[in-house]
Formats: sequence, structure tokens, C-alpha cells
Amino acid sequence: MSAPRGLIVAAPASGSGKTTITLGLLRALRRRGVDIASAKVGPDYIDPAFHAAATGRPCPNLDSWAMRPETLAATRGPGADLLVVEGVMGLFDGANLGEEHDPYGDGSTASIARRTGWPVLLVVDVGRQAQSVAALVAGFAAHDPEVRLAGVILNKVGSDRHEEMLRRALLDSHHPVLGAVARDGAIERPSRHLGLVQAGEHPDLEAFLEQAADRMEADLDLEAIIAAALPGTDLTGAWSTPPLPPLGQRIAVARDAAFAFSYPHILDGWRSAGAELSFFSPLSDESPARDADAVYLPGGYPELHAGRLSAASGFIAGMRNLAESGKAVYGECGGYMVLGRNLTDADGADHPMLGLLPHATSFAVPKRHLGYRDIETLIGTPFGPAGTKLRGHEFHYAAMSGSVPGTALFGITDAAGSALGEVGGCSGPVFGSFLHLIDRSGI
Repeated sequence: MSAPRGLIVAAPASGSGKTTITLGLLRALRRRGVDIASAKVGPDYIDPAFHAAATGRPCPNLDSWAMRPETLAATRGPGADLLVVEGVMGLFDGANLGEEHDPYGDGSTASIARRTGWPVLLVVDVGRQAQSVAALVAGFAAHDPEVRLAGVILNKVGSDRHEEMLRRALLDSHHPVLGAVARDGAIERPSRHLGLVQAGEHPDLEAFLEQAADRMEADLDLEAIIAAALPGTDLTGAWSTPPLPPLGQRIAVARDAAFAFSYPHILDGWRSAGAELSFFSPLSDESPARDADAVYLPGGYPELHAGRLSAASGFIAGMRNLAESGKAVYGECGGYMVLGRNLTDADGADHPMLGLLPHATSFAVPKRHLGYRDIETLIGTPFGPAGTKLRGHEFHYAAMSGSVPGTALFGITDAAGSALGEVGGCSGPVFGSFLHLIDRSGI
């Protein structure tokens, strides 16, 4: 399979507006009949769902720190003429790797640009600057010769006069201005404690995407952006081993607003290994398929739906029956919370959960846990024997209590190698943790 022509939408910092510009660009190109697909850099669940809505195609994640090269190659996106990749954080921001910095594997947007050769469209929030934009663009363009800057998109432009000042400042930069997007509060998205509201919960997603596309068609040079794309050089192929071994032959996967955070490459890897996947909605009080020999409860926002989950008697009975019959039951982050005894929401209300693991979780006093994790299994699981090395990511605000000594699932370190102790739990065939697993370890 030949590599697609690609572009990377990046920014100097988070909050510059690259997601909204990416979504509007994707929808605008789709409306023009361009054979378009997308990908998202880093361990993000929310943005890919918006991408999929904009393009009509799945949006995989590309993560140079957590994914082996063969996983990156196999998850670069569905076949398309043009692949638009949204970056993460600032262009050069990546994992804290201590003294051993790997520019090709630090999880940054720049590392994907280095690996692929795809050029970068730099989205600059110019809302509070004018001529200084020239110094900023010059610095980003010169910082790394392996990262090619294709052009600049000026975002949050205040007026025609403001745009004229910015364009004049960049005349001698040799980096073309490919768009100047006017400030527009109508295309901003609502947020909550873990980031933006999910695509499926957006009050009028289609109208938002169409409005964003209208803005990009008016303010971007779409033909020049298409022409700037280049073929990738290092993201073609297929994995010889899937990111994670399948949990079973017939895996029931929870999927709804409370359990929305499952990586496409994990599910695709299970299918490629011969597993059959079915889906069910705990919020609709659905049970896992009766013939399932494993259940996967991914992350999401169960704390926002704790009352409904606690009252979902059919879901609870089905899960307990499968666990009692010895079927593997695995939960990540939100799924792990639901496997426990109790969940206390942000208002202090307590909600009984499945009770398949002994811990309880609470949002009464939120504390952020965030970062890449090197992982070693402490017991045998469907993912491998004790000592299996994995990589993943952690992002949650929940506190935990009630774990029983001796039942920890993983030993973990951060990206810099600092030990963070033992996490997760297991009881018979039931196991889980706050970690989102991304791939086998390549080291």
C-alpha cells in the first residue's frame, strides 16, 4: 500500500485553535469531493470522534512514544488521497524522557513529521499580537531542519487591518500565509474537566461542522493547502503482531456515552487476530452478548451517568453472570471505576457499581493524574504472562480507596523512568486499572 499524501496541522501551543481549524478543513475538503481521511497525534479519544464525524471515516491515533513503529505503520489511517493529521499540544511538545531524548519517539507532533516527511501547517493564535508573529514563525521554522513548515494559518484575526499587519510582517519569511481565520465565537466547542465534550454529546454537531467548514472555505486557501501535501516516507505496512492480544475469541465491548474511549487500533488489532467483536450499551441497560467469552469496559465518563449505571439491572446481572462463569472481564479507567464497589460523583453522591473488584472511586476531591506509562504486568492476564511489557497513558481525576493488598495488576514508571508504584487490581477473571493500554512495548 502506497503512503498517502499528508499534512500535519500543528500549533505553537495548546489552545491555539488547531482542532477547530482541522475540523472545518476536513469538512470543507469533503464537501469539495476530496478523498480525505484524518489522524490524531497522541493518546486522545475526543478529537478523533469529531474527525470521524467531519470525514465519515474512522480517525486513528498516531503516537510515536507509545506505539511500536509497526503499529504506527498499520494505523496511519484508512486509504485516501489526502490525510490531514491533527497535532497535539505545541509542535515540539512531547514526553519527558529525562536525559535520553529520542526525537523520533517522544510522542510529539514533530516526531511524526520527522518520521513521515509530511509538512506542517502552523496555526498561530494571533489574537494578541501583530508584527511579533514574524519572530514566532521564524523560530518554529528554524528550530528543526527535519520538520518542514509548509505554511502558516493565522487564527483569531481581529480585523482587516490586523490581517494586513500580520501578512506584511510575514512577507519576507518564505513561509506563505495559507489562511487568515477571523475570530468567531460561534465555532468554539464546550468543555468539561477532561477536555471537550464528546462528539456524540454535542448539541448540534452537524451544524457546528458545517459552520466551521463555511468559515474555512471563506478564510483558507484550500487549493494551496491541498497542493502543499506530500507523500509520507515511513508509515506504510502492517503489524506482524496486534497491539494487544485479544481478550478472547468473542469480545463484547461496551460502547455509549459512558464508555466511549476505545482506540480503533486496539479493536482492529483484535479483529486482525481473529476475534469477533460485539457492542452493547450499559446506559441502555444492555447486557454483553450471551456467547461472549470476554468483556471490555473502556474508559469514558461513567461519573456523569453513575445513577443510570447503578440502576441498570440488566447490565449488572449480565456482567456478574459472565464473571461468575469465569469469562475474562477487563476495565480501563472509567470501565475500571464501574468494576469497583462504589463511585462517588462530584456532588458527593454515592452510587453502587458492579462490585467485581474491591476498590471504590470518588470525584469529591478531584486530583489530576496525567502522563505516559511504561507498564509491566504483575500477574498473568490474556495480554500475556507476568512480566509482560506494555505502554499506555493515564488521564483521570478520580481518587481510589479500598484496594486489597496483593491484587495489584501493573507496576508502572513514567516516561522518564521514575517508578510510580503498583496500580490496578484483579479478582479471578476480572481485572483492570486506570491506565489506557496503547501497545506492546517495543523495548
